Amino acid sequence: MRIELGEWIYGLWIAFGVIWLLSARFTKKAARSQTPSSRLLQAGLAASGFILLFGWRGPLGVLDEHFLPESAAFDWAGFGLTLAGFAIAVWARFVLGRNWSATITIKQDHEIVRRGPYAAVRHPIYSGFLLALFGTAIYYATFRGLLAVALTFTGWWLKSRMEEAFLLQQFGAQYRDYQREVKALIPFVL
Repeated sequence: MRIELGEWIYGLWIAFGVIWLLSARFTKKAARSQTPSSRLLQAGLAASGFILLFGWRGPLGVLDEHFLPESAAFDWAGFGLTLAGFAIAVWARFVLGRNWSATITIKQDHEIVRRGPYAAVRHPIYSGFLLALFGTAIYYATFRGLLAVALTFTGWWLKSRMEEAFLLQQFGAQYRDYQREVKALIPFVL
């Protein structure tokens, strides 16, 4: 059963990537974007997390140790969290619609979206990705996975801070009110 669930998790990540690439074609034109140099640290941290979890095949000592015992319950919990994370991120992506961008961007006719998952957190795409990554880390149960989540979280936290600065500059008090009313990544917490 363990190998089969692992294949399903990989399949979910691949399907998610395909959905993301296809939906990227239907966005508004950018009015303002972050510079490539400002993106380097954010993207580098997030990419390091993904490489650590999925691409690195060499030994990493203590990072290869398991932090959870092998258990079907943990395997299913990891799969469920991965699936739930993808569901949240895809839902948020479609609710955001043509305002979405892979980089920090203010779109032409940009609007603040506060419905669907955006009523619970300001950055539900990041939240969904992180939940999916955490679920995958639970499935593999190695410290490498936890470090991958921490690196990716740090990259996306930095990205969300810059995105917030763009949105505050664009929308001012309207966005500040949204910040006061809705947490950034974890409902009622952060």
